[in-house]
Amino acid sequence: MAKASDVKSGNILRFNGELVSVEEYIHRTPGNLRAFYQARMRNVKTGKLVEYRFRTDEEVEIARVETNDYQYLYEDGEFFVVMDNESYEQFNIPKGLFGDTARFLKEGMNVIVAFESEEAIMAQAPASVELEITYTEPAVKGDTSTNALKNATVETGVEIRVPLFINQGDRVKVDTRTGDYMERVK
Repeated sequence: MAKASDVKSGNILRFNGELVSVEEYIHRTPGNLRAFYQARMRNVKTGKLVEYRFRTDEEVEIARVETNDYQYLYEDGEFFVVMDNESYEQFNIPKGLFGDTARFLKEGMNVIVAFESEEAIMAQAPASVELEITYTEPAVKGDTSTNALKNATVETGVEIRVPLFINQGDRVKVDTRTGDYMERVK
């Protein structure tokens, strides 16, 4: 057990039996009252935001979380199979941990996974990925009066919006958080 004064932003705590990630942690000393720590924490599993005031001498449990890079291998039902790059050990990670970014995962990509006592608690895809356009309509000449966009399908099967000059076979960089086109890759 640690004291509330040992906690920092980014720590994972076991709070009311749940794992929470500390997003903001501020020490407050209001005029004639006792000092306290104001914490804004996000539940790791549900994403729900929790605010709490810790006394300075209150005991908290900081969870031991190991975060590492893994290579995404393949999809297996409700799981993604990833491999540790050093020990070559394979793990099944629930798809839900990746959220919307899972639709842009391609075999061989590096992902970040956090484990707490042998259980995967967080997973993160890269911020941007390079994918090949497998299908898009040809652009109509003269249809460039504004920043016009057209639909295109990338190699993972996701449909995104791209500028008119992008053709089938081009490689593009896509933001995995929003699904937006970023740039054409040479």
